[in-house]
Amino acid sequence: MPVEPPIRLIAPDTPSAVLVAYSGGVDSTVLLHLLASDTAIRAHGLRALHVHHGLQPDADRWAQHCLRVCDDLDIDCDIVRITVQRDSGLGPEAAARHARREVFARTLRTGEALALAQHRDDQAETFLLRALRASSPDGLASMRPWRTFAAGWMWRPLLDTPRAALLSYARAQSLTWIEDPSNADTTLDRNFLRHHVLPMLRERWPNADAAFARAATLAAQSSALLSEQDARMLAAVRDGSGAALSVPALLDLSAAQRARVLRHWVASLDWPPLPASGVASIDADVLGIEIDRSARDRMPSFAWHGVEIRRWRDGLYAIETGRELDPDWSCRWDGSAPLTLPNGDTLQLAGASGFTSPLLVHARRGGERILLPDRGEHHRTLKHVLQEQGIPPWERARMPLISTGENGILLAIADRLRSAGFEHWMQSQGARLAWTQRPAPVG
Repeated sequence: MPVEPPIRLIAPDTPSAVLVAYSGGVDSTVLLHLLASDTAIRAHGLRALHVHHGLQPDADRWAQHCLRVCDDLDIDCDIVRITVQRDSGLGPEAAARHARREVFARTLRTGEALALAQHRDDQAETFLLRALRASSPDGLASMRPWRTFAAGWMWRPLLDTPRAALLSYARAQSLTWIEDPSNADTTLDRNFLRHHVLPMLRERWPNADAAFARAATLAAQSSALLSEQDARMLAAVRDGSGAALSVPALLDLSAAQRARVLRHWVASLDWPPLPASGVASIDADVLGIEIDRSARDRMPSFAWHGVEIRRWRDGLYAIETGRELDPDWSCRWDGSAPLTLPNGDTLQLAGASGFTSPLLVHARRGGERILLPDRGEHHRTLKHVLQEQGIPPWERARMPLISTGENGILLAIADRLRSAGFEHWMQSQGARLAWTQRPAPVG
């Protein structure tokens, strides 16, 4: 007779189809089994995703194990292979986590909930790690059971459940799972806490895990109240275009208010949390620099995890690093289908079947000139046009240009500006260009 599970899942905030992040370990195996046993979850739709990192010799065998388990449970399972960037500067653990989250974001369907198997012990470890990094109350709030993510939601139904209960359930149900040897590597901070620090704390305080998890919940409640005020302050310091924060308005805030606004801004972009040292660095090295008229293009910045906060003139901008197009890159494009650029951005022609002849899409190289509408016969240098438009330097390097292939006449600057002749053709066709920038990475 099946054993009644001693586990109560945290209910989702809204019914939805579910995508289970299935590593094959005991935690995600129990979660998958519990969800597969829930007829209401099944009715809304249930599928699984296994990310194949290729970091362990047995990675192929693990993927096959996940497929077999899902087949036995009659659940569709996708295997996505990724390459972890070992030279990213994040470290192997953070780089793998970052790569996984990119896969999750790409794979999640609109309105679908990504179910993750983090439990109460994971919450306690996360709380301790963030406390050791001097995190703010927002950081100490650690993991939330339900939040928006990509095109849908992120759901952690096991956050109230201790690891011991998951193991007990797995053994009672005779489940099979993968043991990842990297979980025993105590050179990793989380594993050091798990295998050395928390066992010692439990000897003295048996309910240490529950206490840390409760502290994270209290921090989350405080953070939610503060976030309402942060949102109002963030709206007040945005510049007229909404693309940047006003440096003078930020400097009018107190240091504590400014720190919360910056963290709230970063969180609203779904970026990695701003490090504790980041706020002090931005205050001293970015906001604290007086930029005179002779140095208006100076761009002091603070970078972390592939993203960057950069000052330009009187604005503070949130940007991605490494999104510039190679000056030597170019390709032919007939406009009949969206064009994916080397940096992950896309260029699309809508409202027309294509160009009369293929055009050249390329990066900015310098020296380009363009004849804009209502400017007579006077060609303007692209450099001056971009400056007049107030387009920041890093965006200029990311923008694709469109030219004629024969004589190299510049027709368009992404979807921002068009030459007089190209503007006339677009209007006659009822066409429009759309340049879509690839979202920043999350993790």
